[in-house]
Amino acid sequence: MEDGPRAGGGLRLRPHDAPSTAGPPRARPLAPDPAAPQQLHRGMTLIAAISLFIGTRGAWTKAMTSHPPVAGIISVCYAGILIAGVLALTTRTRRTLTRVDAGVLLLAVVLVLCGYWLNHAGTDEGVLTAQAAHEILRGHPIYGQPWPWLFDSSSVGITKTMSGGADYTYGYPPLTALLAAPVYAVIHSTAAATLVTTAALLGGAVLLWRLLPAPWRSGATAVCLGFGFLPGYAYSGYPAVLALVLLIPVVVRWTDTGAGGRLGLPGVVQALCLGAACASQQLAWFLTPFLLVGLYAVRRGELGPRPALAVVARYTGTAALSWAAINAYFATQDFPTWLHGLLLPLTQKAILHGQGLMGISYYFTAGSRHLDYYSYASLLLLLGLLAATLLFVRRLGPAITVLPWLSFYLATRSQDGYFLMMTPLWLAAAATVPAAALASAWQPRIPRLTGHRAKAVLAAALVAPAVACAAVAVASAPPLRMQVTPSFVERAGHRDITRLAVRVVNITGTRLTPHFASRFGQGASDWWTASDGPHTLAAHASATYVVRPPGGVRRAPGGSDPHFYLIAVTGTPMTITTARIPLS
Repeated sequence: MEDGPRAGGGLRLRPHDAPSTAGPPRARPLAPDPAAPQQLHRGMTLIAAISLFIGTRGAWTKAMTSHPPVAGIISVCYAGILIAGVLALTTRTRRTLTRVDAGVLLLAVVLVLCGYWLNHAGTDEGVLTAQAAHEILRGHPIYGQPWPWLFDSSSVGITKTMSGGADYTYGYPPLTALLAAPVYAVIHSTAAATLVTTAALLGGAVLLWRLLPAPWRSGATAVCLGFGFLPGYAYSGYPAVLALVLLIPVVVRWTDTGAGGRLGLPGVVQALCLGAACASQQLAWFLTPFLLVGLYAVRRGELGPRPALAVVARYTGTAALSWAAINAYFATQDFPTWLHGLLLPLTQKAILHGQGLMGISYYFTAGSRHLDYYSYASLLLLLGLLAATLLFVRRLGPAITVLPWLSFYLATRSQDGYFLMMTPLWLAAAATVPAAALASAWQPRIPRLTGHRAKAVLAAALVAPAVACAAVAVASAPPLRMQVTPSFVERAGHRDITRLAVRVVNITGTRLTPHFASRFGQGASDWWTASDGPHTLAAHASATYVVRPPGGVRRAPGGSDPHFYLIAVTGTPMTITTARIPLS
């Protein structure tokens, strides 16, 4: 008797009668290989390789004209960059990718050396440092000594001041010049200074590469030697490059400094490096208080107030002794002149320059009679950020290497070099100082300040004075009214300006001493010579000045609507007035 249907109407199917699905069977995902590199690591290596392309073509083009063997080396490095890009994405083990990182670093070092061979003449910082090294070898003072002949070359920039002059003196701490002195004894040229800064940059890149965790190491190659910007500053002889390098061991894992209440050898070395950095360039001064505040908060959260204060005091004292030892010889030569030289970048009242907020008064309005308020705003912002770091160190601590530079955005000299020359420190802190390292840091308790809104209001109050001062500078009207009438001479199909008749009215209640220059684009020209007018214009007075360009003639810019202006600046108080020079 045959079997009938089972209950429920189902049919029994034999295994070979089961329906099949179309297509191949699904593959199960493989378990990740624990020895395989992290994708972050691959990405960092790839970014570092890509960063080496920037500037390579320009260096190769220049080398083909003057040094063909160097061009050949650059071509080999070009092939190496391509190979490194392939290996970054195809290597299977972390150890192999670390070797690729080392190869990318080696390529970067070779390319920087090629760039130095092609360009090591230096700019104003380099020639001043080399001259200071020369004076050290002769036993002469280096501060307060004008060296105007150094600026005869067009490649050497001059720092013009708002008082109508220029600064021809050495205005940096002495360590870079001290290191350049023995090199100058052999080379006898500006290359002595640029060699010191370039060697320092290469050493700093290798040091940062070694100190960072493996996945971050190629980031050090990129920010120190890639992208084409820091090597350019090293070729120019900037003392800030040496300060950067000395700050690297200070910043890496700075939250571990003084752990357990003892500095130990690593802490002492870090303090010595901090003092040496402050004796290299003034930018290190701005980072130092933020580091000390952060270090005190971390150690107080671990040890309590008195042991924390003792650790920070020993750290600060060691750094101060390092700084004093480097400066002692120069301070004893002539203390007032030495001090004036160290403070010169802060007190010289250099002409406006940079991409910061002051550009509103310089480029987009007719001027401002309260430029000093930009300086006040910069100082107040620095103090406000320092106070905010103390109050909210758990939140702001990871950004300690970035916060000090925000104040430069409000300064009258706000060029990008103040920001980008310290960017490797940003990476060092990001890789070695996570937010968890500050989770137990001490923060002052403020009564009734518990909610996020109350903290936001307090943070806003700390920066409000800086914002107010910046608003005063931006909103202020120019101190002068100027009406410009040019005189031209036609020469070979183009027009040259021989003089400007400028009707000037002082609309303020202050006596002003104007100095004139032209501006086409972002930079001001050398000073124009003024005559037929008073040296100082009394309050609410008017006069007509005849101003002549440097060399007696100025080529009129072409175009239908060139942005060609006459500027009048004063040093005390700091003001600027801008008027268009009519060319039609």
